[in-house]
Amino acid sequence: MELDVQRKMVAILKIIHECHTPIGGRLIADRLNLQGYSVGERGVRYYLRILDERGFTERLGYAGRIITGRGINELNNALVGDRVGFIITKIEKLICDTTFDIRTGQGSVIINISIIDKNDFDKTMEILKHVILSGYAFSPYIKLIEEGIITSDIEIPEGKIGIATMCSITIDGILLNNGIPVTPKYGGILEIKGKKPVCFEDIIAYSGTTIDPMRLFMLKKMTRVLDTVNTGSGKLLANLREIPVAALSKAKEVMNYVEKARIEGIAEIGKPGKSVLNAAVDAGKVGIVVFAGTNIMAAVSEMGIKVTTYPVSTTIDFKELKKM
Repeated sequence: MELDVQRKMVAILKIIHECHTPIGGRLIADRLNLQGYSVGERGVRYYLRILDERGFTERLGYAGRIITGRGINELNNALVGDRVGFIITKIEKLICDTTFDIRTGQGSVIINISIIDKNDFDKTMEILKHVILSGYAFSPYIKLIEEGIITSDIEIPEGKIGIATMCSITIDGILLNNGIPVTPKYGGILEIKGKKPVCFEDIIAYSGTTIDPMRLFMLKKMTRVLDTVNTGSGKLLANLREIPVAALSKAKEVMNYVEKARIEGIAEIGKPGKSVLNAAVDAGKVGIVVFAGTNIMAAVSEMGIKVTTYPVSTTIDFKELKKM
């Protein structure tokens, strides 16, 4: 069975198991969305039918599904090796898939995908422009996506619109393409005071989570992007990657080209072996902190607009993105 399908089925089994009472397809779909899977109620019904056929779940009329003993056994054994480090595995693949050339401005970049209601579109565009003009946005380039399937895990439902923003992990792909080994280390909440980054208030290691840190922080509503934009003090999403000390000089040269290509948002470049903005860095390494591409959509959420965001979603050709 395809790995993505397996993951969805395991996620559905886990939701049913943790519910302890019968649960219906609509609630399952809502909880899947919170875990980063964009699966509609129709898709959930399809997977539930397969789970029923295999004896992993049982339907109790209109009340919904319960998990069977066989389903619990499957849940305990399925994808054990795959669950740990899933996010870092996906990130590393997308870094390798990034082909953007900083000198020609051509090639593929990594994107985040956010979904909003079409009725909120005009207000959302106003907020995006406001944040992008502030200088805290990773990139002013976006793409609007109509209804339909984007990836195996993401679908833009009817009545919704997708907004692709450039993901800051694109920096890692650019560094790698220029011969600089790079390791994505942390995603976190970065405190800003007087328009300058002060320290990470909270961080999550990419290697230790199955859910993207940016998504978690957004779901917990821990950002203060609009405060940062309007007053110069607040809390932004940011991430840190490590490069070898020997590559620092070349990395700075690459970063200069990156800024000329209007891929911005570099918050801090550390010193060899030293913590950066309160985040630890390994010996022989240098930390580079970059504002996350999801900040502009976090600002939309702060204004009370319902946003579902999938960070580090996929890669697309840079020419598909348009400047705001």
